[in-house]
Amino acid sequence: MSQEKKPFQTANVASISVAHLLHDIYSSFLAPLRPLLIEKFQMTLLLSSLLDIFQRAPNLLNPFAGLIADRGPARYFIIVTPAITAVAMSLLGLAPSYGMLAILLLVMGVSGALFHVPSPVMIQKIAGNRTGKGMSFYMLGGELARTAGPLVITGAVSLWGLEGTWRLIPFGLIASLVLYFRIRKIPVSDDFKAKKTDGGIRKMLRKYRSFFFILLGIIFFRAIVKSALTGFLPTYFFTEKSQTLWFSNISLAVLQIAGAGGTLLAGSISDKLGRKPTLMIATAAIPVVMWLFILAGGVYTLPLLLLLGFFVFAPGPVILALVQDLRTQRPAFFNGIYMTINFASSSVAIVLAGWLGDMLSLQTTYMITGSAAILAIPFIWRLPVKSQDMLNHH
Repeated sequence: MSQEKKPFQTANVASISVAHLLHDIYSSFLAPLRPLLIEKFQMTLLLSSLLDIFQRAPNLLNPFAGLIADRGPARYFIIVTPAITAVAMSLLGLAPSYGMLAILLLVMGVSGALFHVPSPVMIQKIAGNRTGKGMSFYMLGGELARTAGPLVITGAVSLWGLEGTWRLIPFGLIASLVLYFRIRKIPVSDDFKAKKTDGGIRKMLRKYRSFFFILLGIIFFRAIVKSALTGFLPTYFFTEKSQTLWFSNISLAVLQIAGAGGTLLAGSISDKLGRKPTLMIATAAIPVVMWLFILAGGVYTLPLLLLLGFFVFAPGPVILALVQDLRTQRPAFFNGIYMTINFASSSVAIVLAGWLGDMLSLQTTYMITGSAAILAIPFIWRLPVKSQDMLNHH
């Protein structure tokens, strides 16, 4: 039976999306803890932004993780990684030194890579002909996690103090146990083992090089504004606007809940309207809303954060659907390349944001990065109507 005739497996899509939610609640702890870690270790914004590099560096190995996932039972990566990530991130508050913070974040980075490479491929396999819808469900789990994560860790700090956050570890262990009984029954990863007749990895990379070059431009200029917001929004309100830690982290939760709305709707919209028009509309709106957020302030802060989060996060499932539209015989490997581009772009962007924040201010940084998002439009314009058409553009 062809992929077009397969139904949308709602229950299985929901299971993997919940796994994404559970994993990313823990992986989102760094940004809300950043103000406290800066104070504890007397870090500059630039030095604190390097922590994100440690967290993201293992994602440079995503293509290799993809090769492993294409050959093996990828669902077990999804089962065990929430527990590993929970342990590493819950111990951040106990870390006695900057070096130990780096080690914990490296461990989390490896765990996150092993989760995020195969899971979208599994979604594509069980979403039938509704790939965009499947990616929206999947990314909704991640964005809801980044909404809940700041609230969970702020509540933990309020109850137990910064060094008491280790008490969150058991919840991650239980999550992996529950996922074992649910996700191990999904036989999707067996499909990855089919004999490859595509001529090898090098040939496939040459064939799709133009597509990934265009994707790099889109992802990088989106990452500039997204990383600045998700990495430093609590710090911006806490240090430059003299808000409480609760308000600062609630602002991040507001941004993320709006992002969840954007990811939920954008994938399905792109199934109907098209990937390219959806990306164009969302990207063009970002600079406008960012400048309104900075200049208006006051009572308009949270409503504008809702709008900003919606448009900044909306391209996520659309880009992921573009990659899965390629329908290659090495889906996890190609998703690994996408994830490498995504995380490398985010790593450069977060360091750039930290450097600009130290040199200028976070408010000025937001003005600059928000404006830079518009530079993604020429790359979006070069996208063909369908990802497979990129084969004729190399």
